[in-house]
Amino acid sequence: MELKPQDLLVLLKVAAHPRQRWTYAALGESLSMSASEVHASVKRAVGAGLAVVRGRGDWSPLRPALLEFALHGVRYVWPAVPGPVKRGVPTGFGAEPLLAHITAAPGEAPVWAYAGGSAKGPSLSPIYRTVPQAALADPALHRLLALQDALRAGRARERAMAAKLLPIELEAADARG
Repeated sequence: MELKPQDLLVLLKVAAHPRQRWTYAALGESLSMSASEVHASVKRAVGAGLAVVRGRGDWSPLRPALLEFALHGVRYVWPAVPGPVKRGVPTGFGAEPLLAHITAAPGEAPVWAYAGGSAKGPSLSPIYRTVPQAALADPALHRLLALQDALRAGRARERAMAAKLLPIELEAADARG
């Protein structure tokens, strides 16, 4: 079973809120996906060793495997495609937590093209089409997705900083619950 980009989105959403008990329907609604899409994503993630089923309808990401895949695999499996300057949602070094560490000139930071976005910059293809809406609705998820984009498309300094911050963000999510 081949992984799809939405599988990573589902895994990161649950990783951002590890103590929340998610139904497929609630997870789908929060990500603008159907419950059946979420169920299929979980099935593929379990098959790939990125998640584990603990009981009927109870599953969770395998954090070490997810972190390894995010750090070393995602950029090769689903490379980011840069695009023209557009209005959108900040990502990569244009969003927290990297924004606090990397200074950028106005309009230099990447965005996911989205009419409801607050920034303008070079566009970057999101990992999945509903990422901008999901990120705007969930700051914790936005942080993880922005770091993932820095790993997918950033220069060496941005990738190194994102690789340092991603485990910290996942641990903070565990502490927040």
